[in-house]
Amino acid sequence: MKALIAPDSFGDTLTAVAAAEAIAAGWTLGRPADELSLAPQSDGGPGFVAVLASRFGDVQTTRVSGPLGAMVSAHWLLDRRDGRSIAYIECAQACGLHQLGGSPTPRTALTADTFGVGELVAAAVAAGADQIVVGLGGSGSTDGGRGLIDGLGGLAEAARLLGPVQLVAASDVENPLLGPEGAAAVFGPQKGADPATVAMLEEGLADWAQVLSGLAGRDISVEPGAGAAGGLGAALLALGAQRVPGATVIAEATGQAEIIAGVDLVITGEGKCDEQTLKGKVVAALTAAARGRGIPTIVLAGQVALTPAQLAEAGITQARSIVEVAGSVQVAMDDAENQLEKLARRVAEAW
Repeated sequence: MKALIAPDSFGDTLTAVAAAEAIAAGWTLGRPADELSLAPQSDGGPGFVAVLASRFGDVQTTRVSGPLGAMVSAHWLLDRRDGRSIAYIECAQACGLHQLGGSPTPRTALTADTFGVGELVAAAVAAGADQIVVGLGGSGSTDGGRGLIDGLGGLAEAARLLGPVQLVAASDVENPLLGPEGAAAVFGPQKGADPATVAMLEEGLADWAQVLSGLAGRDISVEPGAGAAGGLGAALLALGAQRVPGATVIAEATGQAEIIAGVDLVITGEGKCDEQTLKGKVVAALTAAARGRGIPTIVLAGQVALTPAQLAEAGITQARSIVEVAGSVQVAMDDAENQLEKLARRVAEAW
């Protein structure tokens, strides 16, 4: 049997690449005669560049400002094929939660910015990229992309630099910039913001939205995806970006449709398989693609919170949790790689 192994990352415990390797190791122990293809996935958040770099392109490293101003080394990808030069940037490399140097607090929620993302975009332009894809997710900032604009030299310079460039915002987040479903209200608490800080962030975003809307000639704040990555999506949309789901970017860049057409089984996974999974995330996108060809899908996850009826409706053939073999959520997280390998072997042996 030919199987495609294509997991997303497992939160902070396993990268998509590590998860794919663990699943492959376990599956091989259970079914040694199967032919496996590994294709790690990403929705645009942490791991976006690593997933693509495992397939093609040249990894670049640029020293940029981190979310709190300290310099960090950010990796991005430059792909020169078919007469084009495409840069893939992961915003979390420059403004990620993991770059804060500790747990997020109300202070970091207010001060973290996206200046380094602007520096990465400028580096991609300088390298000759005619298309720049920015993966959105995992950010520690809620500045609406103001830092991005500053990192590019201001509004006028940003518009000039990116005028000839095809800009893509890779994210499955559809939240607007403002309001109860906006960047501050929904994602601010995850970045250390208490209620008072959320209110301050919302006020700042509202003022900034008027500037971005003036640049774009339309109300950017209400557009789907404007609230992604602390409002970084809004700045990119104002600069002319097209929003595309991160899973779609990965699928198109790696020829996923052709790969799926040649396999008998798709094995995917993520940290938690829940209702968010069904809202356009990697697992749902892969399952839909496989289902369209009559190919079964197995989901191996840290935890599975969907009911059998929800799984069946989504077209997922089988969903299994690492907790089954680990015995507890804590062990599943502390020893994720080994436990995922054990789970994959168990599922393979029973398939």
